[in-house]
Amino acid sequence: MSRIGKKPIELTDKVEVKIEGDLITVKGPKGTLTQKIHPLVKVAVQDGQILVSVDKPEDCNENALWGLFRSLINNMVVGVTNGFEKKLEINGVGYKARVEGSKKLILNVGYSHPVDFELAPGIFCQVENNVITITGIDKQLVGETAANIRKVRKPEPYKGKGIKYADEVLRRKAGKTAAKSA
Repeated sequence: MSRIGKKPIELTDKVEVKIEGDLITVKGPKGTLTQKIHPLVKVAVQDGQILVSVDKPEDCNENALWGLFRSLINNMVVGVTNGFEKKLEINGVGYKARVEGSKKLILNVGYSHPVDFELAPGIFCQVENNVITITGIDKQLVGETAANIRKVRKPEPYKGKGIKYADEVLRRKAGKTAAKSA
């Protein structure tokens, strides 16, 4: 029995859920998200709650799908009501970022040219004091965009230069030391 899967998902007045066949659509004040449901997973809306279930909870494959789809649907509900955000920090002399238009992030991170990063639809970006804030309603897309921006210049372990998550702790290495002359 999945501990996560058996928890009901609470709905607010602002959220509207529609289930049509194997598609679930969640509509809220921030937007609309749609997810395809696996055939082994059953989803029902009752008394302002979304209930997720499977036919055989003792089967480990169905148990895993049960928890997975409960988490995906919960992320959809949270996304359309509150949204998600990730913060990235840019560290390094001369390293900076700026947003051009609403769909392009330009990064100057030590290369001979600026790196143009195209933002996916539904993703918004702000830059303030070398902190990049990525927001959106789709948790997976926000996280993937943040990971791709970080991939442009990963933080290096000696000086800590690069793009890192705001809550990331870097393991710093000691540099080479000069040999002692006796």
